[in-house]
Amino acid sequence: MNISRQAISLAMVCFTLSPAAFADKMIDTKTEDASIAAVEGASIKILSPLNGAHLNAGVELPMTYEVAAGKGGDHFHVWVDDKRGPAVRDAKGSYTLPKLTPGEHIIYIQVVDKGHVPTGPKKSISVLADAAGKS
Repeated sequence: MNISRQAISLAMVCFTLSPAAFADKMIDTKTEDASIAAVEGASIKILSPLNGAHLNAGVELPMTYEVAAGKGGDHFHVWVDDKRGPAVRDAKGSYTLPKLTPGEHIIYIQVVDKGHVPTGPKKSISVLADAAGKS
């Protein structure tokens, strides 16, 4: 079996980073914006909450968005940390985020095709959920 040095290096990075550090490496808004531009007709905007926002923990909150799936895209999913939400087909609107536990969370939108295979476009934000009365 022939494994490239690049594959071994990537595996080492994945296993040595903490989950939060790994998420930071995987969610790069410059790369995401470039991948969106590379898919014809695709655009993703998370209008609220804003990146870096402080939210109340333990309550459901709305996320407003505008998504154009682009060529090959059928719908999108909203991910909160490692949990995927149901398919969303409305190009513009509001999505109810689940109750967040106190701490930092990564929220992202991923455009997929009919088979749920990512087509490339993805946009993320990081938010901090504060315990009641702290935001």
